[in-house]
Amino acid sequence: MPKITDGAEIQTVITTFEMTPGTCQDLLDALTDAYGAFISKQPGFIAAGLHVNDAQTRIANYSQWRRREDFMAMLRSAEMRERNRKINELCRSFEPVMYEVAATFEAV
Repeated sequence: MPKITDGAEIQTVITTFEMTPGTCQDLLDALTDAYGAFISKQPGFIAAGLHVNDAQTRIANYSQWRRREDFMAMLRSAEMRERNRKINELCRSFEPVMYEVAATFEAV
């Protein structure tokens, strides 16, 4: 489970996927397999979470990496390029964006 902390020296990547309700489960299965079989085993991977909206038209993926270069190396690998081609067929679009944590809040 990702842990969000102010000042953590990690790379956060949030990827949003747009799809139809008819392909949502197939896409979720492909992403779950990618994390279980490949992504989670890559150098620098820390944690990730997949979130599906109620209408099953969007999936949000939150992942954490030790360094930006670790995430980029995973994306550029032959296996991930092949997986991304299949993932692209299941959705209208997807976009990974890198972020730094600006602030966090907890219940008091």
